[in-house]
Amino acid sequence: MAFEASAFLGLPSPSLFKFPPGSEPSFVTPPPPASLASAPPFDIPNHIYQAVLDPRVPITIAVVYAITAKLCNVYNKSTNKKPWAISKYRVFDWFVIAHNVFLAVYSMWTWWGMFNGLRRTMVSPLGPDGLAGYIDSVCQVIGPKGLGNSLFFDEKTQSWFSYNPDVALSTDGTPSAFDTGRMWNEGLAFYGWLFYLSKFYEVLDTFIILAKGKYSSTLQTYHHAGAMMCMWAGMRYMSAPIWLFVFFNSFIHSIMYTYFTVTAFRIRVPLAFKRLLTSLQITQFIVGGSYAMIHSFVSYTIPVAASSSETEAAATASAAVNGSATPILHNDAKIAYTGRKEVPCVTTTGGTFAVWLNVVYLAPLTYLFVSFFIESYLRRSKADKKVSAIKGVDDRRMSNSVIMAEKAGWEAAQKTNREVYGESNEEAIVEDVAAPRVSLRGKPAPKAANGRALRNRQ
Repeated sequence: MAFEASAFLGLPSPSLFKFPPGSEPSFVTPPPPASLASAPPFDIPNHIYQAVLDPRVPITIAVVYAITAKLCNVYNKSTNKKPWAISKYRVFDWFVIAHNVFLAVYSMWTWWGMFNGLRRTMVSPLGPDGLAGYIDSVCQVIGPKGLGNSLFFDEKTQSWFSYNPDVALSTDGTPSAFDTGRMWNEGLAFYGWLFYLSKFYEVLDTFIILAKGKYSSTLQTYHHAGAMMCMWAGMRYMSAPIWLFVFFNSFIHSIMYTYFTVTAFRIRVPLAFKRLLTSLQITQFIVGGSYAMIHSFVSYTIPVAASSSETEAAATASAAVNGSATPILHNDAKIAYTGRKEVPCVTTTGGTFAVWLNVVYLAPLTYLFVSFFIESYLRRSKADKKVSAIKGVDDRRMSNSVIMAEKAGWEAAQKTNREVYGESNEEAIVEDVAAPRVSLRGKPAPKAANGRALRNRQ
């Protein structure tokens, strides 16, 4: 008979919630260059991979960043928000442009690498293994491709294993770097690790804003420091949902930094594009937290295979114990499967810690958006009632509520975006920095009589 997989929701095991989480398994390094078609384009020594994932690295950088940003805010306040001397030099303008270009190109490169990795590994829920096959492909990121072939880490025995005995480990008992068909070896290990490092570099956004004499909001500091810690936890503990962070955040950043670069050259960007960018930025907070959290509540069944060296009689007897008279065949393959096993999407304390760290990190950002939305909607609703009262008309059309909700959502997104990314990155990083003195022809931009640079109003 054919194996029929299933998936369901349920409460996670309390044993998975442990702080601090287990120190094992260690980070599994990606395949060496040229070893596979999907191998990284260049080599990074294994000890470097491991060293920067020491928890002291992100904690130290996050703390130093937060304290420095706070002190710079105090300094800017004492100078009445006077721009720093360095911001008045042309080299600073070109540095900001180079910074934006670099992050736009790097983010697109990361997104493209992740896109190809997902294309090779993500299983369609409409395929022969159904929803369970899809869940397995996004939850279990290490091991060979195929339902039931993934590798799990047993924290009790401190060892890797698979429910398919024919899946081989490396000689040191760790997953093979040459397994293909799952996200880790197909790009997540390499691109995700570099994306984690990029979170340290991105704090330059804050210092560019500060150099212009502006303030860095507390929420912006929280955003950057939190992103460092979440990316660290996701990569260090090889937590499955981290692929979404890398994939979507790199895509949004490629658009965002391209937008900053374009406006730096005084090219007018349509308002619709700005709205789309803001909407994407807020959507990633709301969807990302929900998607990460659901991993803790999902379980599914996999076939438990008999070793190919077992006899058919032994497989048949084992299958009978599981309620069937004949061996279970997975997709009609010629391999005997002796039963089924229910496995959770997240199987380690480290993976669980990474999931919920992301949820906790995103919760205040989501709360802020919802608060702004409610505030804006109620204000607009009250104003609409006043207008209706003055006109003597009781207008309760559904279309009015939808329009108000849409406008309230856009206003909430703008306010949240401004809080998270500082005093508008668009103004602080681009318009006030690069646009005044840089044009497409490399000539100084025209100035008004008061000495301030002229700029297009959108």
